[in-house]
Amino acid sequence: MISQEIRKIAPEMDPLRLGMGWTVEDLEKPQILVESTFGDSHPGSAHLLRFCNSAAEAVAQAGGKAARYFATDICDGMSQGHDGINYSLASRDTLCNLIEIHANATPFDAGVFIASCDKAVPAHLMAIGRVNIPSIIVTGGVMQAGPDLLTLEQIGMYSAMQQRGEITDEKLTYYKQHACPSCGACSFMGTASTMQVMAESLGLMLPGSALMPATCEDLNEFAKRAGKQAVTLARTGLKPRDMVTMKSFENAIMVHAAISGSSNSLLHLPAAAHEFGLEIDGDTFDRLHRGAHYLLDIRPAGRWPAEYFYYAGGVPRIMEEIKSMLHLDVMTVTGKTLGENLEDLKQNGFYDRCDELLAKTGLKRTNIIRTFDNPIGTNGSIAILRGNLAPEGAEVKHTAVPKEMFKAILKARPFDCEEDAIAAVLSHNIQPGDAVFIRYEGPKGSGMPEMFYTTEAISSDPELGKSIALITDGRFSGASKGPAIGHVSPEAADGGPIALVEEGDLIEIDIENRVLAIVGIDGKRMSEEEVAEVLSKRKANWKPHAPKYPSGVLKIFSEHAVSPMKGGYMK
Repeated sequence: MISQEIRKIAPEMDPLRLGMGWTVEDLEKPQILVESTFGDSHPGSAHLLRFCNSAAEAVAQAGGKAARYFATDICDGMSQGHDGINYSLASRDTLCNLIEIHANATPFDAGVFIASCDKAVPAHLMAIGRVNIPSIIVTGGVMQAGPDLLTLEQIGMYSAMQQRGEITDEKLTYYKQHACPSCGACSFMGTASTMQVMAESLGLMLPGSALMPATCEDLNEFAKRAGKQAVTLARTGLKPRDMVTMKSFENAIMVHAAISGSSNSLLHLPAAAHEFGLEIDGDTFDRLHRGAHYLLDIRPAGRWPAEYFYYAGGVPRIMEEIKSMLHLDVMTVTGKTLGENLEDLKQNGFYDRCDELLAKTGLKRTNIIRTFDNPIGTNGSIAILRGNLAPEGAEVKHTAVPKEMFKAILKARPFDCEEDAIAAVLSHNIQPGDAVFIRYEGPKGSGMPEMFYTTEAISSDPELGKSIALITDGRFSGASKGPAIGHVSPEAADGGPIALVEEGDLIEIDIENRVLAIVGIDGKRMSEEEVAEVLSKRKANWKPHAPKYPSGVLKIFSEHAVSPMKGGYMK
């Protein structure tokens, strides 16, 4: 094992480990990294120490020796509404780099990786592909819903309603104090929940363990089983790149379509694939989502909180329903194929346990996860739009878009930052038929923050939510809904066409035909050639904005980030 080879090379290794309480016998055992984002940072990480300890104990029982390392993540929710959100995407790559340092500075024979949330799970996936030691993921599950099934993604809507005078301050305070009743990822199919599902869909988790209720004792048992399996993986030498292939990523994207997963997955799965030596992009999502069956009735697009996902059978039940669209021969962290894992679950009581929990809700499984033959939709949930406004593409989660906005010609209202745009929305300076642009918010512009509050302000307005669009080179929260188009590439900071849009330009949106284009100037429809000539003149007069961050991590990120359509990772 690599740990034993390093001991021969580095004579200081043994005494240093003995100095922190290891025994001489421990030095000879398979050495397992237990890496997590535990910390008092947010509900998705504050409870993870228990799972770290359980995994470490199980490693010892299986004949290994665990070392706990911590790379605490930040919370997108706590970062919203101020410049803190600009650090969100950059934190993913920073966490990945730190995990790489932990794993390689003191080499280990295998790793257990424990995380829950938006950037933490993607960072771990990226690091696993980069470091390529035998690895298994444990996710920290999902929090419970509050009273009357209140969940956090509704707070943005209620905040916008309070600012418009539609609910009282007291009502908003009540909602804020009851939206997060436990630890775990937020209870909707946002980025955190989606990426937990993606980790299992890639074959890097024990089957059925993704997105369990964070307070469920079953989750701690999975942490123990993961610790034991890590020792087995160390001894067999099964590495992530040996099992996670392009077929694995295609399986994950098919599951993503079935659950109407977060649009941020178009950043995270390509970034993870890149670390595995594979290349996927927005077009991969568009191709696989076409004709895919959308089955999951979970918020924000559906009716129920995310804790119900496990009760209905979780990832395995989704996979059973879309089995005809999956590569069942891919290898997984169990040492078995995906097909073999699914058959084992039918025999080991997994679905019986789920049914026990589901019975307490009074719902049927098909109220939460539809059957393949009775889907919510049959065209996935993601579309990639192109045109002279987005030559490299833009993404839209069409399952969250009102049907009225699938095809429209709108009038451009450009803003160079989110603060100005949301002020215009809340003060009723945005009218039906407008296309609200928020630009210079891509990776090179400001770190690619979420436009969460603006999307909530629009979607919570009954009139605007069905009559305008929000178009940005930034991104959206996985909880966002409404007529929102993001990741417009090239971004404004790179001089992309979105930087050239002016007040009154006519914008065509055609989701079915995958079109996003400038089709008129100053309210007048023009030919493609005439529009191109105007844009060429504007580009000649365009001057780049001064860098928003002249120093620090966001300066580094903005200088090295690739296009959002490729994953927004640092090259």
